[in-house]
Amino acid sequence: MGLPLVSCSRGEPPTPDISPSVALPEMVAPTRGEPAMAAPGSAAPAVAPSSSTAGAADAASPRLPQTRDRPPASSPAVEQRTAALWAAIVKDEPALAMSFFFPLDAYEQVKDVGDPSADWKHRLVAAYERDIHALHARLGAQAATAHLLRLEVPEAQARWVDPGEEWNKLGYYRVFGSKLRYEVDGDSDAFEIKSLISWRGEWYVVHLRAIK
Repeated sequence: MGLPLVSCSRGEPPTPDISPSVALPEMVAPTRGEPAMAAPGSAAPAVAPSSSTAGAADAASPRLPQTRDRPPASSPAVEQRTAALWAAIVKDEPALAMSFFFPLDAYEQVKDVGDPSADWKHRLVAAYERDIHALHARLGAQAATAHLLRLEVPEAQARWVDPGEEWNKLGYYRVFGSKLRYEVDGDSDAFEIKSLISWRGEWYVVHLRAIK
């Protein structure tokens, strides 16, 4: 997926660095409801079948089971999340873009490591925050006049990642090389989004500038 998020090989997964010396992201993790209690000794949650009748809110809920719905390249929800990411880059405020980041509840269901919550917070979110600061610095003085054009997702390159390929318990769609297209003074440019992965038929960022 992006989601091992450093390698697809079956070596030991990276150990999240949770030492006090690591600068933790200052944003608060999204509020979560009480998780469903699994029966003792139960297997990892299965991927639920797709449902054409599922509501828009259910389609993206990080607390519900994964589906095999293939995410569209564009949707109202993706456009809103893309606008939030762009605002975070322009304003140099990473917290504004958390709606576009792969949700913690979903990551805890997907990731097959000892402490997925720590991995999400101390590795992935911290990298996301640093990358947004770096993209803001790349805009520099142009941040005041740059405006978002669109998100370009290379839909044909998206593929389903089976459980076990990237230290994952559940499958998901993954696509590399999406482009956040913007314009400054009539000239078009773009930031690459390294990796998007799916949850219930919606794209989310898991690696912005690089897989770390």
